[in-house]
Amino acid sequence: MTSSPDIIRDFDRVPADIVKQAAEYQAAILADVAGRRGALHGRIAALRPDMKVVGTAFTVDVRPGDNLMIHAAMSLAKPGDVLVIDGKGDQTAALMGTIMMTACQQLGIAGVVIDGAVRDALEIEEMKFPVFSVGTNPNGPTKFVPGRIGHPVTVGGVTVHPGDFILGDADGVVVVERDKIASLLPLAAKKVKDEADRIAAIKKGDTAAKWLDGALRAAGVLKEGERL
Repeated sequence: MTSSPDIIRDFDRVPADIVKQAAEYQAAILADVAGRRGALHGRIAALRPDMKVVGTAFTVDVRPGDNLMIHAAMSLAKPGDVLVIDGKGDQTAALMGTIMMTACQQLGIAGVVIDGAVRDALEIEEMKFPVFSVGTNPNGPTKFVPGRIGHPVTVGGVTVHPGDFILGDADGVVVVERDKIASLLPLAAKKVKDEADRIAAIKKGDTAAKWLDGALRAAGVLKEGERL
């Protein structure tokens, strides 16, 4: 039995046209049509609310406080990839800062989603490079602990496979399986229309949630035939 290599360089990605179409939606829309699953824990948030990241996952697994494998991943990632880094939620040291983010931007990497800390937050904001992290810390990392690239990782409580679709905005980050995202696009378009229609109706005075009485009866709050 042979073990898998620590670095997997090649894997299937979401086609560019599908990424472009899916980029039109909010993370909340995609999370809803994906069955209200795939959203990373809220601790992973944009450095600034107007940041949005869209692309395919390039996964990196590191030991807390060490960014050796992130440097390796940057040299292997393709334009349009999002570095998705399992930093074990550690906030005692930043794994990336302005220098690395500038290199990512120059390489065409679409953004960074990291279950760990970053630094140089103000400079990264000025770059308008999308970064989603658990926060910041001025401490720098070490660069000598091995890790893995191109393997499934767990980030924000969600398993992410290389090549999965990633979208992050002001609400957080959602991950959709590579082979599933295309089938969700019609559902996302319908949900956007349905929500727009509902908001328009509310603005005209139709504020009642028509499903509410039935849900309350099903939950045992209201008796059969009883209404609010």
